[in-house]
Amino acid sequence: MSLFLIVALPFLGALLPGLMYQAGRQACASVTFTVTLAAFIGLLTNLPAVWSGQVVQAGVDWIPSLGLNVTFMLDGLGFFFALLILGIGLLIITYARYYLAREDNMGEFFTYLLLFQGAMVGIVLSDNILLLLVFWELTSLSSFLLIGYWKHLPAGRQGARMALTVTGMGGLAMIGGMLILGQIVGSYDLSVILQNREIIQESPLYLPALILILMGCFTKSAQFPFHFWLPHAMAAPTPVSAYLHSATMVKAGIFLMARMWPVLSGTPEWFYIVTTAGLITMVLGAVIALFKHDLKALLAFSTVSHLGLITMLLGTGTAFGAFAAVFHILNHATFKAALFMSAGIIDHETKTRDIRTLGGLRFLMPITFVIATLAALSMAGIPFLNGFLSKEMMLEEMEHTYLFGPEWLVPALATFGSLFSAAYCFRLISHTFLGPRRKPESYPAKPHDPSFGMWGPPALLVVLVVIIGSAPFLVEDFVKLVTASVLGLAAEVPDKHIKIWHGLVPALYMSIIAVIGGLAVLALFTPLSKAWEATPRPEAKTIFDAVIAAFVKLARVLTHPLHDGAFSRYASIFAITVIGAGYFAWSTGTTGMATRVMQPPDPVAIAGWLMLVAATLGLVFLHRNRLLALILIGIVGLMVSVGFVYFSAPDLAMTQITVEVVTIILLLLALNFLPNRTPIESSVLRRTRDGIIAVAGGLGAMALSYHYLLRDAVATPISEFHLANSYKGGGGTNVVNVILVDFRGFDTYGEIIVLGIAALLIFALTETLLSSNVRARLLNRLPDQPRAGDRHPMMMVVLTRVLMPVVLLVGFYVFLRGHNEPGGGFIAGLVVSIGVVMQYMASGYKWANDRLRYPYHGIIGAGVLVAGFTGIGSWFVSKPFLTSDFTYVRIPPFQEFELATAALFDVGVFLAVVGAVMLSLDSFSRLARTAETEDPEHPMDIDPSRKDTQEAN
Repeated sequence: MSLFLIVALPFLGALLPGLMYQAGRQACASVTFTVTLAAFIGLLTNLPAVWSGQVVQAGVDWIPSLGLNVTFMLDGLGFFFALLILGIGLLIITYARYYLAREDNMGEFFTYLLLFQGAMVGIVLSDNILLLLVFWELTSLSSFLLIGYWKHLPAGRQGARMALTVTGMGGLAMIGGMLILGQIVGSYDLSVILQNREIIQESPLYLPALILILMGCFTKSAQFPFHFWLPHAMAAPTPVSAYLHSATMVKAGIFLMARMWPVLSGTPEWFYIVTTAGLITMVLGAVIALFKHDLKALLAFSTVSHLGLITMLLGTGTAFGAFAAVFHILNHATFKAALFMSAGIIDHETKTRDIRTLGGLRFLMPITFVIATLAALSMAGIPFLNGFLSKEMMLEEMEHTYLFGPEWLVPALATFGSLFSAAYCFRLISHTFLGPRRKPESYPAKPHDPSFGMWGPPALLVVLVVIIGSAPFLVEDFVKLVTASVLGLAAEVPDKHIKIWHGLVPALYMSIIAVIGGLAVLALFTPLSKAWEATPRPEAKTIFDAVIAAFVKLARVLTHPLHDGAFSRYASIFAITVIGAGYFAWSTGTTGMATRVMQPPDPVAIAGWLMLVAATLGLVFLHRNRLLALILIGIVGLMVSVGFVYFSAPDLAMTQITVEVVTIILLLLALNFLPNRTPIESSVLRRTRDGIIAVAGGLGAMALSYHYLLRDAVATPISEFHLANSYKGGGGTNVVNVILVDFRGFDTYGEIIVLGIAALLIFALTETLLSSNVRARLLNRLPDQPRAGDRHPMMMVVLTRVLMPVVLLVGFYVFLRGHNEPGGGFIAGLVVSIGVVMQYMASGYKWANDRLRYPYHGIIGAGVLVAGFTGIGSWFVSKPFLTSDFTYVRIPPFQEFELATAALFDVGVFLAVVGAVMLSLDSFSRLARTAETEDPEHPMDIDPSRKDTQEAN
C-alpha cells in the first residue's frame, strides 16, 4: 500500500465516527477499527521490502524552492513505530468500545482518536522535517482534545491545557532547531540530513540546533524538567492514557531522538545533555511513583521513569545503548499499555483508583489480577518476562557509563532507580490485589471481571510480554533491523544476542539488588510514606500555575496600553512603524541616479489628477457628512477607473467600476441605519497627530513611486513571464484573467473564500440584531426626513424588469470572453449582481425575496466547491493544485473554439461573487421595515407629536 494512503486513512476515517454516531456505539467503534485495520494491513504489505533492508519512499514536490515537499519514507524505525501506533491502536479501539459510558459521545471520541493516530503515523513516516513539524503540532492539538474529552471535569481541562502549553512550547523551539538543521545541510529532507553527520556536527550552529530540537523531544516525552505535565494528563479517559501516554504520543520525542541519532549523537554535548536528563528523569519518576495512591498517577510517573531510561540509553551514544533502547521501547509499550488498561478495568468496576481503598481483588477479579500482575512483574524486571531482558541490557550499558563523577555513580543511580521501579510494581500488586478476602460491598462498587471486550486487549499484550520474555530470539532479528535504522551510517549493530542468562555479570547483581531492595522498600512503605508526606518539596503544578500567571500579567502590562480597542491607535502604530522602517531603508540605502526622463503630462491626465485630488481633499474635510463622504468616495473610485483606462488596463477598469456600483449601493443601505453625520469624538491634538501621520505616509508613498518610475527595474519584472506564458501556458490571451485563474489561482481561490466569509459575517450580525432588543428599535424607528409616497415607482419597476434579461446576457457575454478579452467570472458576477440589486431597489425586498429559488448561502458554497474541485482535478494528471489545461475543438458547423478548465474555476468565482453580494444585500434589506412588515411582538408605538410625519411618509 502507498505510504500516502497509510497516512491519509486515519484522517479520512476521522469523518466516519461522527457520521455514524446516530447508528450506535458499535457502529462508531466498528468503523474506527476498520479504518485502523486497513492502515495496519497496508503497513504490513511493506514489511518484505523493509525486512530486506530497503527504504520505501513516496512523495511529491510541493514548493521545492522552499524545500517543502510532501515526502514519506518507511525504514525499520518508521515501520516499528507505525506498527506500535496502529497495532496498539486496534486494541485501544476495542477496549474503548466497552470502557466508555453510554452518555459519552463515542463518535466525537473516535474522531479525535483517528486524528491523533494519523498525526502520529505522519510523524514516524515523514521524510521532510517541515512536514514532520506539521504532524508534530497536530499531535499536540489532537491530544489536547483527547485529554480534555471529559469536559465536565476541571482536572481534565487543566491537564489538557497544561499538556498543550508544555508540548506546544517545545514544538515552537523544535521548529527553530529543525530550520537551523535544514539550513546547515541545505535540504529539509530527512534522508539527505541523515547522510551529513560531519557537516552538522562541525557547524557552529550545531549546539543551538541540538538544544532546540531536544527541547521539543523532552517536552513531548516528559523529560525533566518538563515531566510534570504527564501525570496531570491522567484525567483523560483510560483508553487515552493507555494509548497516548504509554505507546504513542510520549514516544514521539523518543522517536525523534532515535531518528536524529545518526547525526546528533556522539558528541559531548549530546552525551551530557541527553544522558543527564534521562538519568534524573528515571530516578525522580521512580521515587515519586512509589508514593502515589492513585493507580493512574502511579503508572504515569512510572511512564516518566521508563521514558527517562530510554532517553538515558540513547544519550550514551553507543550502538549497544541504542540497541537496548529500541528493545525497551517495544517491551514498555506492551506491559505499560496492559497496565493502564488494567487500571481502567479496576476503576470501571470498583469506581475508584485509590490503592488505599483497594486490596483483596484477586478473589473478585482473578482475570484482571493475572493480567496486571504479569505486566507489573515485567515492569519490575522479573525473569522470563520481557521487561527483565531490556532492564538487564540497560544495567549492562550503565556499568560502562561515566558521568560527572566517580565510575560507580551512574551504575549506582541506575540501580537505585530500578530498585524504586521494582518497589512501586510490588506495591501495585500487593496493595491492589493481595491481602485478605473482602466482601464486595466493602468497595465503592461491587468488583467483578469485565467482559472479554475489556480484558481481551490487555491479555493479548501480556501474552506478548511472556512470549518475548521467554523466547527473545523470536524478536531479536526485528529489533536489530530497527536498531540498524537508528544507527544509520554512524555505527554497526552490536553482534550480541538477547538472552535470558548472561552469566554471573555485574548487571545480574545490580538487578538482584534492585529486586530485593524493592521488596525491602515495600516492607518499609508506611514509615517511608509518612516521611515523604512530611518532607517539604516543590509542587510542579503550583510552579506551573505561578509561571503562567506571571506571563499573563506581563502580557497584560504590554498589551493593554496598545490593544485598547481603538482602531485609530492600531492604525497609527502600524503606520508609524511602516513609515519609520521605510525611512530607515531609504536613508541607509543607495537610490542611484535616475535613468528615465519624466514624460510631459497631457491636459486629460492633469484634469483627472485635479479631480481626484479635489475629491480626496473634500473627503478629508467633509467626511463627517456621511452621505457626502459616500458620494466623494464614488468619485474617487470613478477617477481610479478612468486612470486604469488611461493606462490601458480595461479589465481593472471594468472591475473597479462594477465594484464601485455594488459597494456604493450596499453602503447606502448601511447608511440608512446610521445618523447623517459622524460625531466629533477625537480631540484636536489627536486629529493633528493623525494628520501628520497621514501626510508623512502619503509623502513616503509618493517619493517611492516617483523614485521607481524614473529608474529601470533592477530585476526582470514578473509581468514579462506572464506575458510570455499566458497563451502557451494558460491558453488565454487576456493576461490578467489567466493570472487570476491559473498563475495565481490559489490567491483568487482564497479571495472568494474571504469574500464569502465576509458576507456570512454580515448575515450573522444581522441575525444577531434581529434576535435582540435592537429589533424593536429598528422596526419602530421613524425617518428624519419626509419620504416619497410611491415606494416603488412604476417606471423604475418596468425598466429594471426589462433590463434584467439584458444584464444577464451581458454578464454571460463578459464571462465567456474573459479568457481572451477583458472580462471574466469576477466581473460577470458583479454585473449580474447589479442586475439583481436593481430588482430589489425597484420592486422591494419582499417581492424579490418571494421569487428567490436558491439561498445565497448555497450559491456561495457552490462557488467555493466548484472552484475547489476544479483545482483538485489537477492532481489527477499529476499537476499542482489549480493548474489549468486547455484544448481546441471544432463542432460543425461552428468554427474551432477553445475549451479550458479555467472556465470551470471562473464559474466558481462567478457564483461566489454573486452569492456574497446578494447575501450582503439581503442582510441589509431585512433590517429595513417595509410596508408589509407586521411584528405583533414589537407593534408600532408612534409618538403623537410625530404622527404627522408618519402620515406624510
